[in-house]
Amino acid sequence: MAKARSAPDVWMIGSIGLILTIGIIMVYSASAVLAFHEFGDKFYYVKRQLLFALLGIGAMLFTMNVDYSIWKRWAGIGLLICFGLLVIVLIPGVGVVRGGARSWLGISSFGIQPSEFMKLAMVMFLARWLSDNQQQVTLFSRGLLPPLGFMGTAFALIMLQPDLGTGAVMVGASLLIIYTAGARLAHLGSLALVGVAGLVVLIAIAPYRLQRITAFLDPWQDPLGAGYQAIQSLYAVGPGGLIGLGLGMSRQKYNYLPEPQTDFIFSILAEELGFIGGTLLIGLFLVLVWRGIKTAIAAPDTFGSLLAAGIIGIVGVQVLINIGVVIGMMPVTGITLPLVSYGGSSLTLLLTALGILLNISRYSR
Repeated sequence: MAKARSAPDVWMIGSIGLILTIGIIMVYSASAVLAFHEFGDKFYYVKRQLLFALLGIGAMLFTMNVDYSIWKRWAGIGLLICFGLLVIVLIPGVGVVRGGARSWLGISSFGIQPSEFMKLAMVMFLARWLSDNQQQVTLFSRGLLPPLGFMGTAFALIMLQPDLGTGAVMVGASLLIIYTAGARLAHLGSLALVGVAGLVVLIAIAPYRLQRITAFLDPWQDPLGAGYQAIQSLYAVGPGGLIGLGLGMSRQKYNYLPEPQTDFIFSILAEELGFIGGTLLIGLFLVLVWRGIKTAIAAPDTFGSLLAAGIIGIVGVQVLINIGVVIGMMPVTGITLPLVSYGGSSLTLLLTALGILLNISRYSR
């Protein structure tokens, strides 16, 4: 029997539109000084952001009107393609190094980040796998171990770049799907202990990660080195006060705060729009997450429910990590704020994923 389709979730569309609008405004405000210094054009970054936003909106409108069940058929192929891209990007001379990580494929300033595609491909595949094997998810070897193997392999390839932030988001969203599918808490708790041990190993083999941990605990130990970003971020957030210094009036964007238009754009927003502006943006993300959870609960089948949980998990985990870093609650990981930070492939792909989420909302019970 054909599924009845209704209008997409209006609250979700409204929150996406408002967050995206705030993001475009803040990309211009945060990047104008840097763009003029580097390219002689203060609109350089915001023009590119507008282009990718338009592409993303087009993709969102497309996926919003395509029955989400079609992605179940292509989930396996999509995952294999993304695994291939993650291997290709590691090849010297092919993968492009930016910010110390070999994470990009492309020419000049145009490129894609395969790890961003892997986040969506992984949640699609896990939604398919777990919906097809839901009766076995409580069994560790047959139900839980196979999806964890795929997730762990993807995480390992992403860490070879290295890109801990994107890997953490993928793992967080994946574990959310696995938990939603009915995995036993005892199994997940055991995995958490293994994850902590693995984190210790990752820190031991890469001293810069230990520096980030110590800088998180006390950034003033190395204020011009490992602690610099955290200190400059707090210098932006603190003076913002209740209402901020005013849009465009940030001082930290004058080459004090690194990556003001990407990883630390929330710092500039808090400095210019204050506690009220930051709270408004967080409130919009909470509305988006709330409607995403509601969509997952009301989805007409298990695949739709798990896919919705995974997509909104990507958004929620990424927001939590980014803002946690900005306000000094987490070590610096180098991750963008969804729909707000400057970024091409990440913005376009996230809007595409949100289109799928909106399509699931059209079939909600």
